[in-house]
Amino acid sequence: MSARPVVWITRRLSDATLERARRDYDVILDEADTPSDGEAIVAMSERVDAIVPCHSEAFDAATVARLHDRLKIVANHSVGTDHCDLSALHTRGIVVTNTPGVLNDATAEIAMLLLLGAARRASEGDRLVRSGRWDSWSPAFMVGTQVSGARLGILGMGGVGQVVARRARGFDMQVHYHNRRRLPEEREQGAIWHDSVESLFGVSEFLSLNAPAVPDTVEILNAASIEWLPERAIVINTARGALVDESALHAALASGRLAAAGLDCFVDEPGGNAALAGLDNVFLLPHVGSATRATRDAMGSCALDNLDAFFAGRDVPNRVDAG
Repeated sequence: MSARPVVWITRRLSDATLERARRDYDVILDEADTPSDGEAIVAMSERVDAIVPCHSEAFDAATVARLHDRLKIVANHSVGTDHCDLSALHTRGIVVTNTPGVLNDATAEIAMLLLLGAARRASEGDRLVRSGRWDSWSPAFMVGTQVSGARLGILGMGGVGQVVARRARGFDMQVHYHNRRRLPEEREQGAIWHDSVESLFGVSEFLSLNAPAVPDTVEILNAASIEWLPERAIVINTARGALVDESALHAALASGRLAAAGLDCFVDEPGGNAALAGLDNVFLLPHVGSATRATRDAMGSCALDNLDAFFAGRDVPNRVDAG
């Protein structure tokens, strides 16, 4: 082993993160800033003690089975770990960490942007003005959905969900939520608990998806569950594309069953969903929920804190366990 641990940083992280990493570790950086496939991950595992990947690098079971014994820790530059087969990594004795908490505010900001943009037909209006086709006005022109005072359902009341709830209260929205476990009363801040997804969906004039992508949540928004939502509801997703059956969502939006959607994540990334992009009542962003300078610095710092603790033999603060 090198006198200092060798760390592979798979993508171009913030300047502050790279400066600190190079100060404390021997760093291998992918200057091309492109996703690495399983073959590249396996090959690099022979050269490094740690990998700092993003969600663009997949540690599936087949890849993990071929990793070199030298690799000891995967310190994700993300809060989500759905790109990692946690059971396979833990079986190999490889520690997995993530960066929770530090991106809550930035992601909640994007959730509110999507909510407002979808409700008030922002993408339609933007295209109309930019194209030079805005040539009339009437009281019936560009009528959208009012946010103030509406019922907001939050699926997944973790860190991001709780900040979304706080931001939504600024619009006098009535907050409802479903979580695996009910929050303590002081953390609910008046939000109304629902013990089932169906119950939550039934009251959600706006629905914000903030749950992790795990087997129980994959395609939790589907043709059947969409029918639980009120007529002309609006769906927001800043979590993971896997939570949504995109074909069912497209059908509901095209038919008018749902009024609109605001989406920052998709099943296929990068790229998105061409069919959804063809609808006027969808407000789209390219997975930029945590994309602020302050948050990128904080995510990098958190990932490196995890590495520092691991190589110093201390308890790792953001260790992610299987199951």
